[in-house]
Amino acid sequence: MNIPVDDLRIESDISRAWSLPSRFYTDPSVFAAEKELILARTWQVVGHRHQLTNPGDFFTTDLQGEPLLLVRGASSELRGFYNVCRHRAGPPAEGCGSRKLFRCGYHGWTYGLDGKLISATEVDGVQDFRPEDFALKPVRAEEWFNLIFVNLDPNAGPLLKSLGELPKQAQRFGFRHMKLFERRTYEMKCNWKTYVDNYLEGYHLPSVHPGLNREVDYNAYTVEPYSGHVRQFSPIRGAQPGDSTPRRYQEARDDLTTDYFWIFPNWMLNCYPDNVSLNIVLPLETERSLAIFEWYLPEKDLDSQAAQDAVKFSDQIQIEDVAICERVQKNLHSRSYARGRYSVKQEKGVHAFHRMYARAMQDA
Repeated sequence: MNIPVDDLRIESDISRAWSLPSRFYTDPSVFAAEKELILARTWQVVGHRHQLTNPGDFFTTDLQGEPLLLVRGASSELRGFYNVCRHRAGPPAEGCGSRKLFRCGYHGWTYGLDGKLISATEVDGVQDFRPEDFALKPVRAEEWFNLIFVNLDPNAGPLLKSLGELPKQAQRFGFRHMKLFERRTYEMKCNWKTYVDNYLEGYHLPSVHPGLNREVDYNAYTVEPYSGHVRQFSPIRGAQPGDSTPRRYQEARDDLTTDYFWIFPNWMLNCYPDNVSLNIVLPLETERSLAIFEWYLPEKDLDSQAAQDAVKFSDQIQIEDVAICERVQKNLHSRSYARGRYSVKQEKGVHAFHRMYARAMQDA
């Protein structure tokens, strides 16, 4: 793909910088390049630790068109493989469950939990056949908090290194000890970056999210860019004297904040005082994306009204975000728009994302 150098030049000084050109949100050739240069080279969330609790537990999934098999090994180690039999590309596993070995549904070749070939049917007479040459191809798989990650790049750095300061910043929310409460998906007619841009600024809160804007202190909304993620946070406002408007949180304290973590390129953690939601944006096509939301709460709160309120509150925010992102995506085709500027105060996160994106696209 031929991209003019100037199109990927995002000035480090936000006061002088221009945003990404509109064609980066509408051009199929750009989208194809992103899949290889960004999505196949970064750590992607593919599952949850509770799916692989015991040795032999497994699940299958798909990442950027690659079929994957994740399994808890005999010694409780996490293992990842391409879910492709080395004989004729059949499926060694399907769905999820618990197994002592995997048997390909095409010709019956069997593999151990470590991916080694145990049995190859009907190979008598095949010259120079060595079982060790036909083990399942491994894929990088690591864990953090409740989440399981995969990186299709065998040379990628460790997951924790890529997360930088995030583990320290997020640990106070107790995510590791929370349980999955609900999962919802939202189909969106917009480029994945349109959604990420929107996520990375609180600039639109008063206009787009009146309910959320009542809960947070817009004037104290803070954005902190880091090398591979962005943290946004705000104090909880709490109920004000004489204000009868219903609030999610009735009090304001120094330790009550909303923290939003976006991690390059396409997943987020939304941390509230009583729940954490995981948000993954899956690019499907140039102008079609899927947002996956999962809500986690302490086990004692799973059957509570607070749990239902948390989902209802977040669901309304997501509906509002989808509506504005789809409108923006449509307008990105207008001959009147090429690229924009950043608010120095409000759009540090968007600026940081565009610079990370430009570096990744130039590293080919």
